[in-house]
Amino acid sequence: MFDIMGMIYGVLNTIFDPILAMDPNPSNPALTVLIIAFIVSLITTIANKYLVDQDALNEKQAKMKEFNKELRDAQKRGDGKKIAELQARQTEMMKENTAMMSEQFKPMIVTFVPIILIFFWMRASAIHDLVIILPTTVYWVTLTPLWHVIGSMFYGGQATIPYGIGWLLWYMICTFGMSQILRKFLGFKQGF
Repeated sequence: MFDIMGMIYGVLNTIFDPILAMDPNPSNPALTVLIIAFIVSLITTIANKYLVDQDALNEKQAKMKEFNKELRDAQKRGDGKKIAELQARQTEMMKENTAMMSEQFKPMIVTFVPIILIFFWMRASAIHDLVIILPTTVYWVTLTPLWHVIGSMFYGGQATIPYGIGWLLWYMICTFGMSQILRKFLGFKQGF
């Protein structure tokens, strides 16, 4: 097992070390994390584009939204007959909701292992020492103090640099932004 992980780490080094070497600040490789976030976002967005029928998914979501609106309206009006009618359809809607969720999981099945391996490499490489100092507003808007508390519960230690974040939160911020840009560029009708 260890030899396999060593081999995987070696392959990932071959792929990502050149990117890390091009980083203007290899001791604090924020640009490398941004590039890796772009690569991962591109992979997951393309997987979503080609493995999920976006039109059918949007149609099911609209149908579910309309059903929920009808049910709320009937409950507000106290229309017992309409509520009973909608509750009879609720099983069908739950089946559609389950189908919709399984449709959304298809890309995750394909992308999960590569992303975990990339995380493994990032944690084991020089990236794990990355510290980004955020502007005060961004620090608070991204709920960074909360993430620091959660991180200290799981990993111990405390944030020692004011307004600083580590590689994982920086990666998440970059991935979120990149995913939104790529989804718009590839013609997705909805954000998530």
